[in-house]
Order: sequence, then structure tokens, then C-alpha cells
Amino acid sequence: MMEPEKRETATEHNETAVPPLIASAVATGSPPVFAPVNGSRVHPGRQLLLFILSTCLGLFLMDGLFSAIDDSLVLFFGVHLLSGIRALVAFVALLVCVLVYLLIGITPAVPKRWFIPITLFFPVTQLLLVPVLIYAHGRMQEAEWAISLCELGIGLTVLFATRRKPLLKWPLIKEEWLKGRGFSWINLLGFILINCGLLIPLAISYLFFCGSLAVGHFSDGFVKLDTRGLTVQLRDYVRSDGKTIKLVPMSHVGDAGFYRELTQSFPSNSVVLLEGVSDEKNLLTNKITYKRMASSLGLAEQQKEFRPIGPKRVPADVDVEQFAGSTIDVLNMAMLVHSRGLNLETLRLLMDYGPPPNYEQQLFRDILEKRNEHLVDEIQLRLTEYDNLIVPWGAAHMPGIAREIQRAGFQLADKREIQAIRFGSRANRAGAKSLNGGSAQASESQSKQ
Repeated sequence: MMEPEKRETATEHNETAVPPLIASAVATGSPPVFAPVNGSRVHPGRQLLLFILSTCLGLFLMDGLFSAIDDSLVLFFGVHLLSGIRALVAFVALLVCVLVYLLIGITPAVPKRWFIPITLFFPVTQLLLVPVLIYAHGRMQEAEWAISLCELGIGLTVLFATRRKPLLKWPLIKEEWLKGRGFSWINLLGFILINCGLLIPLAISYLFFCGSLAVGHFSDGFVKLDTRGLTVQLRDYVRSDGKTIKLVPMSHVGDAGFYRELTQSFPSNSVVLLEGVSDEKNLLTNKITYKRMASSLGLAEQQKEFRPIGPKRVPADVDVEQFAGSTIDVLNMAMLVHSRGLNLETLRLLMDYGPPPNYEQQLFRDILEKRNEHLVDEIQLRLTEYDNLIVPWGAAHMPGIAREIQRAGFQLADKREIQAIRFGSRANRAGAKSLNGGSAQASESQSKQ
């Protein structure tokens, strides 16, 4: 009699031990839904979001760690040990950061105070490096090392602030940090307005400001860039014996009125030392021309519009034959783009072209230094025959030429500014077309004479 009572009690005990969700599933015939230990079910969308955010934080930390180690090895020991893996991790981390930044605009659930610094770290630090690149290029390695340490510090701060126990338990971000709805139109519209109305205009303004600083710094003040346009500074240098040299910074393209004003300002009793690389042996496969650039910008081309009539004109440039083979190859590729434009064919040729190692130094030597040396020799030669020299050369040549003539005893006597390019001027295109026609007619009449 005791055994049935025991079996009945056991049956009652088993019935009360069955979880309600399973009992309900058995009764209704639907598949069971298992709840997590804490009693709350994580939505699959939030699980995916946790995975993406944790991956972003993990890659950001890895990039900071590899960057800090690699920059330290380079800075203190001159060893490039982790550059390859660092570049790969940085690329993947950047892609994930872009994804997370877009998710910030889509869903309010992303903890913005922690992930906005992470996602904006890469673009902000690159922008901050621009002034260092302009004024302290030799200190770039120190600046990159400091940025790597900051990246590692920000990553560790976010990790400890959102930490789980143990610290590196996956996912790195706790579910409690995902607050708010999955989607909000107000959040998305606010994200778009902040980016389009504030961040992007600020970035563009900052880059324009840095560009203005770079133009003034690298041209030694011969060229100035501002919101009105591009302005060049003409400088007159005088020697104790009365000899004068006028340095005129030139632009390959500019307002037609700029070239006309320059042409009219040159005195007839002077000698103009003209810029222009010759090519006696036809080593250049494409003619050096900026016609396409001038036409697309609605500007005039220097080669067509700048024609001093009164003073004597003397070629003072080198021949292409004096350049290294690598420089000639680069010039051919550059002029290919200028002559044919940027299309699929030119892009393919540019991608297939592989310049030799350290070609930049040779290019700088040929294009700038070698030509400056030749010009200075021409200046010394012409000073024995003439009292007034005019040097209308590219703005990049001006700082070096100014230093050389000052070493020869010339002192700065006067400055004058002329605007070479006016931004937003509707008259540029019309002026360029009319002057192009006038120059063509003038050239035709001169050839007939």
C-alpha cells in the first residue's frame, strides 16, 4: 500500500518541477523558447549590435597596441617590425569604425559617449597631423607615436568603463549599455544634420585653412591663398650698383586679366628670362600643356596668354635631356593625364606604372633644384649685359631663387600683390575665351608679318 502513494507523490513532484515555458510548449505543440539564466531574452538585433561594438572596441585596442609598439620601435631603435600587421589591423579597424559610426546615426542604442571618440579618432588625428606635416615634417614620427599612445589610452578607458567580469569576457560590451530603441527618426535626422551642417563644413574649412598655411609657408610668402582666391607677390631686388631683378611668381593657369596686367607692367628696357623646358630630342611623348585644366576651371593658360611684347625675351630653362630617365617617365605620365584627361585608359596606365625606388628625390632634384641652378647662372650672365631683369617663373622656384640672388648682394626693395585667380568669378570663363581668341588672332597676325 505504500508504493502507490510514493509513485503518486513522485508524479506530483515531477509535474511541479517542469518549467512553465516547456509545459506550455508541450501543451500547445509549439517549439520551446529558452530564456537565459538571468530571466531576460536578448533580442537577436541587440546580440548582433553587441558583437559589432565589441569587435570595434577590440580592433581599436589591437590597432592602438600594435601602433604604440611599432612606433616605439621605429622612434627609439629604427626598427620596422610590425608595420605589415599594423597596416592590416588599422585597415580592418577603420572599416568597422565606419560601420559603427553609421550605426550611431541609425540606432540610439549605441552608447555614443564611448563610441563617438573611437569612430572619430582616425579622421580627427589625421586632420591634426596636417599642421605637423607643414611646419615640422621632421617630427612626424614623434607625433604618430603620441597619437598611438592616445589611441591605446582611449581604448583602455572604454574597455574599463564598459567592462565585464572577467575583463576580456566576450562580448566586451555589456548588454546594459545598449539603451534606447532600435531605430529613431529623430536620432537619424539629428545625425544627418550634425554631419552635413556642422562636421563636414568644419572639416572642409579646416583643410582650406591648412592649405592656406601650406601655400604661404612653402612659397615663403610669394603666394597667398584665401577665400577670395590666389594672390602672388611680386618682389623687386636691388644691388648697390643699380642692377635690379624682379621676381614674378607665376601660375600655369590663372585669370586672363592677371597675365594681361603682368604683360603691361614690364618696362621695355628690361630682359625677361622665360621659363619653359625645351625638348630638342622629343623625349616627351606628350606635350607639356595645361589647356584641359584651364578650360575645365574657366581660366586662361599661361602658355597662351602670357606674352610680354615690350621687353626682350630670353629662354632661361633647361632641356629635358638633362633630366634623369625616371623624371622623364613621371613627366610623360603626368602630361598624359593633362592631355587626355582622367579616364579608364589613363587610370589603367597610372595603375600599371611602377616608379623606381626613391624617385621622389630625383624628381625634386631635376624639376626644381637643377632648373634653379641653371636660372641663377643665366641671371649672372645677363647681369653683365643688362641692368633690369624680370624672372616670371613658377611660384615653387621663387624661394630658392630669392635666396641665391640675396647671396649675390641683392636686397629686397619693393613688394606688390596681384590676384592670379579669383574664386567664384563668372567673368573668368568669358574673359578666357575672349582673350584666347584675341591671342590667336594676334599670333596669326604676327606670323603673317
